[in-house]
Amino acid sequence: MSVEKFILMGVAGSGKTSVGEALKASLGWTYVDGDHLHPRENIIKMERGIPLTDEDRAPWLKLVGEDLARADGPIAIGCSALKKIYRDIIRNEAAADVCFIHLAGSRELIEERMRARKGHFMPVTLLDSQFAALEPPHGELAMTVDISGDVDDIVAQIVAALPD
Repeated sequence: MSVEKFILMGVAGSGKTSVGEALKASLGWTYVDGDHLHPRENIIKMERGIPLTDEDRAPWLKLVGEDLARADGPIAIGCSALKKIYRDIIRNEAAADVCFIHLAGSRELIEERMRARKGHFMPVTLLDSQFAALEPPHGELAMTVDISGDVDDIVAQIVAALPD
């Protein structure tokens, strides 16, 4: 596989962590939950229902790209990467080809999943701001994956579409 650096991207609740853990289990990739790379100030803002600004996200996106750059072997990081400029920061820091795997689903499905999960800092009230910011990848090394199925279906879609 020539591309070994992947970002599982999408709005909050799209399944980045579940899919990342499943890819780790099935393919042996390293998986990093990008939420763990957020500065504490970002987590506090989101817990309070305050959307992050581009300035809030910039240091986090650089850390995501730096983690990709340090990785030895296939790695996937869960990171919303909602805007092209965010993906550009990640690519620049990674200094390598990065494939963005866009986990895409309807607002209704994602809201349902967000309401079902426990212990996550991201409130459902921020979902609309996530969709408003989303710029699906276009003209980039990326794939879009339908998340309406279960995790095994999603992983199968990703494996079938992996670039050489």
